[in-house]
This record gives sequence, structure tokens and C-alpha cells, in this order.
Amino acid sequence: MKNLTITVEEEVIRWVKVFAAQHDTSVSRLVGELLREKMLEEETYRVAMMRFLARPPVELKASGGYPPREALYDRPRQESR
Repeated sequence: MKNLTITVEEEVIRWVKVFAAQHDTSVSRLVGELLREKMLEEETYRVAMMRFLARPPVELKASGGYPPREALYDRPRQESR
């Protein structure tokens, strides 16, 4: 693990110290966990975007109308009730 120095407004420091104490953790651990969550969210988004962009484009109005929703979302068509 590495140390990191950050600059935060005094009001935020007061709040985060109370928040960390209420959650039985340290400010350092709390900030580290928040940053890790953000990193994982960004990575998940990046992978999803790469998967989406890897698919070939689909012409929506090739035959004068839109394709059925199931074709767009790769879902099996459900029968009407």
C-alpha cells in the first residue's frame, strides 16, 4: 500500500471523520474503498463500451420499418397474452 496526501475543505473533513467513526472505519480506508469502487465502475463501463462498439452496426429502417424489439436486444419473442 502507498500513502496519498489529499486536500479537502474543513467542512468535508469534519463530516468524513464523523461518517467514518459511525461506520467503524478510518478516513483512509473509507477513501481507499471509494476510490477502488470508482476504479471498478470505470473498468466495467470501459469493457461494456468496447463490447458494444465491437458489434457491427445495424440499419434500423432497411425495409421501411423498425426491427422488432427482440431483435435489437437479442431476446426471444414472447407470445401475446
